[in-house]
Amino acid sequence: QVQLVESGGGLVQTGGSLSLSCAASGSIFSPNRMGWYRQAPGKQRELVATITSGLSTNYADSVKGRFAISRDNAKNTVSLQMNMLKPEDTAVYYCNLLGLRVYWGQGTQVTVSS
Repeated sequence: QVQLVESGGGLVQTGGSLSLSCAASGSIFSPNRMGWYRQAPGKQRELVATITSGLSTNYADSVKGRFAISRDNAKNTVSLQMNMLKPEDTAVYYCNLLGLRVYWGQGTQVTVSS
């Protein structure tokens, strides 16, 4: 079993920055892919960014140039630096790990006020 614990998030004004972190523990299969998804009220969960064990990254078009994902393989952590935040970035952000199975964190709220 794998546990994902998120931290960070909160309330920020438009144009501000926030950082999210996620720590994975348990039986972690490697190589794997870690990432962040988000779900806004009334919308489906969508990909924000992912990063593989080999540090290959993938971003949603809506966050390219504003968000940066990184990971520490030794510590099994993944982080998301979010800059130039917009009201449409408001959502619950979920940490994700894809190994032999898919695992999800409990989510952390990010609210961007206009």
